[in-house]
Amino acid sequence: MKINKIYPQILVVALIVLNFIACTTEFSTLESDAINDDVATNFDILRLSETDPEFTEVITYSNPLEPVQTNGLTINTLGLYDDVYGRTESDFVTQLTLSSYAPDFGDEVVIDSIALYIPYSSTVTDIDEDDNIIFDIDSVIGRDPIELRLFRSSYFIRDFDPNGEFNESQDYFSNKSASASEMIPDASLEAEELTFVDYDDDGNMVVVDNTIEISEEGYVLRGPEPEDEEEEASLTRLPPGIRIMLEPSFWQEAIIDQEGETVLSNENNFLEYFRGLYFKAEPINDSGSFLFLDMSSLSTNITIYYTRLSVSTVDDEDQTEQATFEMRFTGNSINFFDNNFNQPIAEGDPSTGDERLFLKGGEGSIAKIKLFNGEDLDDDDATMNTFETWKNDFVETDADGNFVRSKRLVNEANLVFYVDQDMVDGGEPERLYLYDADNRTVLEDFFNDITNTTLPLLSKTNHLGPLQRVDDEPTGDGIKYKFRITEHIKNLLLSDSTNVELGLAVSLNVNLEGQLLQRAVQTTDDADVTAPASSVMTPRGTVLHGNTTADESKKVYLEIYYTEPNN
Repeated sequence: MKINKIYPQILVVALIVLNFIACTTEFSTLESDAINDDVATNFDILRLSETDPEFTEVITYSNPLEPVQTNGLTINTLGLYDDVYGRTESDFVTQLTLSSYAPDFGDEVVIDSIALYIPYSSTVTDIDEDDNIIFDIDSVIGRDPIELRLFRSSYFIRDFDPNGEFNESQDYFSNKSASASEMIPDASLEAEELTFVDYDDDGNMVVVDNTIEISEEGYVLRGPEPEDEEEEASLTRLPPGIRIMLEPSFWQEAIIDQEGETVLSNENNFLEYFRGLYFKAEPINDSGSFLFLDMSSLSTNITIYYTRLSVSTVDDEDQTEQATFEMRFTGNSINFFDNNFNQPIAEGDPSTGDERLFLKGGEGSIAKIKLFNGEDLDDDDATMNTFETWKNDFVETDADGNFVRSKRLVNEANLVFYVDQDMVDGGEPERLYLYDADNRTVLEDFFNDITNTTLPLLSKTNHLGPLQRVDDEPTGDGIKYKFRITEHIKNLLLSDSTNVELGLAVSLNVNLEGQLLQRAVQTTDDADVTAPASSVMTPRGTVLHGNTTADESKKVYLEIYYTEPNN
């Protein structure tokens, strides 16, 4: 009975104590981007870049790349791209695989045609009054034609490195090499050139040039004429892409005539026998386009259309039927880049930082970023450095450096870079990727950002802010990129995280960065260097103002919005 009477008294005392603690540690409310001065004038603005600007200084410098690893990418690139840096040309070699092994093509096979088809990434935007599908392609930069040369390659693409550890995979690089000492000869890649053909109205085959026109129109393929004259031939509609007809005799000898041979019996034998196809792009009238191709898609294939004796003939032993056999590009592939830059990208200064940051995809350049001068906690230094002083202003720790309590609460932290429009004339990448360069991984803010993860342009936009343009026009000049790194800053304060060096790179698809490992960079001194995967896949580049820029209004800066106790 006495115990029941004591409980209410304890509860009252506890509530009074909690109320007293809450009153003595009341925090003022932060105004950030979501709060407007005109509607929320009762809030105090506490911004570290204004109250303590010495803590928001950052060091930024350019880090040009040597040849980058380009095998195992999800996208292959082909064509030409021109920007402020100069011209980049891209080619690739890829293995060819069969849709089925030990095939039975039938008897008395006659090839009708050979079609290679590589679809672009496209979306349907409309259907006109004649039921024609209107497409919008988003995987091609430019609309100028290119000259495509196609070769059977004799170079064998290895799965494993014979000079590495057991089962260590083989890396291949953008400069046509497997290592600094092993180059891939052009003669091997261009072992045998294939011929492009077309068919006239009478069905006669004619040799044609190898010009690839960039078109947003799809293809309508007419099937065989039905035996019943009242029926119409079936129609197959294909999205826009590269569709070329190849001269059949090569494939007759290379594939059809090998029926029953061991070279077609399994994948390993076939890859040793038919080592791959090399796609080489060349300019037309010194211009061209740049294509992003998903060669691993099942829609990408080479189809052999042929006629054979009917396998179900009962009355007519000479009756024929049409059949198809597909070959796909689901094996290994390697991209090659040839940079003809106006001038080489200079190595940046990691001590003082650079006036400009040069970012370029492919075999280009990334940037490195040091927050708080790149300093970390130093137990041996009697004088507190910038990082320690900043951390001491925000949190209290015990003698062992463990977190005790917050003095200030971080509400939002952003890293902001301005585009140097004196150097850039359009074509800037929409997205850049900010990451932990020391550990080669995304920041925690990447996983906390739940914005769209399907469309690359709309994904992770809270953390990796898209390029802000003048008047928000799609073709307006680029102004700045804003990266929210709130969780990263909180971890430095609360989790005793290391003040790691950050990296910044052009990104083709930010979604890939949470899925793919970074790519190796081939260095002359065997240094362990990597680059983000989606940066390797794009030729785009830009120039940003660094921390030593002469234009103070465009200087890169860190801003931290925080809440501070009123008492």
